[in-house]
Amino acid sequence: VKLANGVEIPKIGYGVCQISKDDAPRCVREAIETGYRHIDTAQSYFNEAEVGQAIAESGVPRSELFLTTKIWVDNYSPSKLADSLKESLHKLRTDAVDLTLIHWPAPGNGVALPEFMGVLAEAKAQGLTRLIGVSNFNIAQTREAIEVVGSGEIATNQIELSPYLQNRRLVEVLQAQAIRVTSYMTLAYGKVLQDPTLLDIARAHQATSAQVALAWALHKGYAVIPSSTKRENLISNLKAQQLALTDADMQRIDALERNGREVSPEGLAPEWD
Repeated sequence: VKLANGVEIPKIGYGVCQISKDDAPRCVREAIETGYRHIDTAQSYFNEAEVGQAIAESGVPRSELFLTTKIWVDNYSPSKLADSLKESLHKLRTDAVDLTLIHWPAPGNGVALPEFMGVLAEAKAQGLTRLIGVSNFNIAQTREAIEVVGSGEIATNQIELSPYLQNRRLVEVLQAQAIRVTSYMTLAYGKVLQDPTLLDIARAHQATSAQVALAWALHKGYAVIPSSTKRENLISNLKAQQLALTDADMQRIDALERNGREVSPEGLAPEWD
């Protein structure tokens, strides 16, 4: 998935959102062993140090991995943001991450969007991160962020997106701006896995419903960051990349839209489009 500046975000990554400190070293190591080259963490997951440990123990050179972290809302102020990112780099045992995101717009937390986006752009200029982006931003906030940092600077907007929540208006705006859509919770906390349509399509392809949902998102050009603590699921999710869905399959999955949002924390989330 090449961006305007030629840097590539891997199409499939391993998300460590729900992975405990205890499980993270093993899970991340297994993800790398099974073929993942993109690890997606965040300050608020409290497992950056464990991710750093697993990467160090994996034997895979840092240059072959794509590492994403996210700035937590407590660190948005200009006096804190860069220092908090440096602390993340220390935990992750790296000089720079590949991608740093603002985790939530948090409209009421006292730091205005132009302020924290400006400081994030400065962190990139200092070489702390190769790319910058946002997460959970609505259309208006995405446009405001572009105004602050410039066109072509926002690598991705990482959003909740699944067959049950397709976010079409936002996706259209992002794609028009050449901003990569990263879909998190593509399986909607597992709710889509028992969907009759997905199960039917999965049977036709000798695949799993999880693979079908991930393949649908990949087919649309989105990056995905599924999570699991089980090695067999890690391997199975990767295979979604080889699953060739038909146009008819895609249309059937598109028809599952039901605005089924799972995550919208008060004070952090925007007014959704």
